[in-house]
Amino acid sequence: MSSHRHHSRPAPDPQAAADFRSWLEAQRQRVDAALDRWLPSENEPPEIIHRAMRYSVFAGGKRIRPILCLAAADAVRSHAPGVMEAACALEMIHTYSLIHDDLPALDNDDFRRGRPTCHKQFGEAMAILAGDALLTLAFHVLARAELPDSNTRIRLVEELSTAAGTPGGMIAGQVEDLQGEGKTPTPELLESIHRAKTGALLTASVRMGAICAGASDQELAALTRYGRHVGLAFQIVDDILDVEQSSETLGKTAGKDARQKKITFPAVYGLPASHRMAEREISAALQALEGFQERARRLRELAELILHRTQ
Repeated sequence: MSSHRHHSRPAPDPQAAADFRSWLEAQRQRVDAALDRWLPSENEPPEIIHRAMRYSVFAGGKRIRPILCLAAADAVRSHAPGVMEAACALEMIHTYSLIHDDLPALDNDDFRRGRPTCHKQFGEAMAILAGDALLTLAFHVLARAELPDSNTRIRLVEELSTAAGTPGGMIAGQVEDLQGEGKTPTPELLESIHRAKTGALLTASVRMGAICAGASDQELAALTRYGRHVGLAFQIVDDILDVEQSSETLGKTAGKDARQKKITFPAVYGLPASHRMAEREISAALQALEGFQERARRLRELAELILHRTQ
């Protein structure tokens, strides 16, 4: 396996790595500028809710989901109408989920991205409402996106609502995650939690970009495979980092998974096997992109970034 891996993934070229970093930063700034346009200003009454929404949206997120959306669109064709709105809607849903996840009734976390969580800063009631407002705004943004036809809009709404909700989306995964605390960790339970909790929204990010770009059924199927493998790798790495990194590096409380007896990849498989599984998922994700050649370069680089991230 190692020889195959070396063959299919050559050592990164420093010039290409620098180019990728500057591209990533440029995309992050584009997404931030678009989010800034869509979010009500802090002076818009009622000011406190808009301050809370902006506090969490602009807390220094990596924007992985919106950037995956943009890169997936680019893998299909160079101009995809409405893709930035789709990207913003994804980030709004993601941020709402973090605000609610950090609440005392759920994960009860005081820190996120190295600063106090929304409920610590604005109180629980306002944090709940800020999450609700971001969830609602995400669909407003899709409704207003400049898309070629209403069918594309309906498909995007369906993708996002399915990935964010239940039975197979993020909410379902969070419910299973909560109910799984303290239970005997099994591979089946672990997989069902994370395919829904993290994987669904990451896969939807790739699919929504592809849909905006008018992907063929074949292209959409290949990008969906990529999204599923990348989504699972992302969660495996997340679980590994919770064990291996400090709270300072993570910007959130480290070691919480074990304390809350959560069902994680290291808990089920151990750390060495978890590292190997993440590698395997990324290899499978890269394989799914073979038909796209050079157009999928950014998606390949994003897959490697997800594997090698430290926070």
